[in-house]
Amino acid sequence: MPEIATEDVWLNSGNIRLAGHLFHSRGQPAPGVLVVGSWTTVKEQMADLYARKLAAEGFTTLTIDFANFGASEGEPREQESPSLKIANLIAAAAWLADCTEVTRGQVGGLAICASAGYMAQAIARGAPIGAFVTVAAWLHDAETVGEMYGGDDGVAQRISAGEEALRHYRDTGEVRYVPAYSDSDPDAAMGETVKSYYGDPAKGAVPQWSNRFAVLSWPEWLRFDGLASADAIGVPTLMIHSEEAAFPDNARRFEAALAGPSEILWREGTQLDFYSEPAQVDPAVKAAAKQFGRSLG
Repeated sequence: MPEIATEDVWLNSGNIRLAGHLFHSRGQPAPGVLVVGSWTTVKEQMADLYARKLAAEGFTTLTIDFANFGASEGEPREQESPSLKIANLIAAAAWLADCTEVTRGQVGGLAICASAGYMAQAIARGAPIGAFVTVAAWLHDAETVGEMYGGDDGVAQRISAGEEALRHYRDTGEVRYVPAYSDSDPDAAMGETVKSYYGDPAKGAVPQWSNRFAVLSWPEWLRFDGLASADAIGVPTLMIHSEEAAFPDNARRFEAALAGPSEILWREGTQLDFYSEPAQVDPAVKAAAKQFGRSLG
């Protein structure tokens, strides 16, 4: 296995500095892949895991802390803003395309969970990403988001709490927070069902992750449509999914609407398995490497 160098890097997205990790083998430039993970996360979670493994397959890979998260700049902290994350992805892809360790013009994108919808919109808006891979894509829309948040009433309650938190922030500058994950707090953004990842220090409960969620995030997040941009994506796309992962029917709808060549690889495993378990992660990396190898260049 080649020796992989890891560099701390910084890049700009508008007036915000984003922290990143660049993984590459020393030597000639290689095709680049921008790798991003689930909502509320930092680069040291599932994104770095996939990025390291893809670098070992011969790619130069970049992970980032989105604005307001981790080591990156931005306020309010831990605000989950799809529009801001999409802008970050466009900036990060452009930075990677100009990186000296990347073969010019050869950049792909790999998005895990909720970032699949963000990266899809970034590509539709012109991000220089020539091949797209999703892993356990979380793609909700207005019709299906309630499946995960207690139906229409649960969605409405969270939106109301978020709108009130946003008014409070604008009036006072104070950000209201709940845990991003808790197995006991009913107001947490995620609960018992994700404990095996976010509650385990060997997996998702890394020191760099604050485990906070800004309540003012709810309205934009819940109203985000992860499916909307599919028909504007013409680059080769591979989706790696499972019937046990999030919104499998939406993955089918998204793939069917894509404007370019596409494929879904159906695998076994839960949503969280694709974040850290070798039985899901390693085959996903191999499939992604094959997709990028034939689609870039």
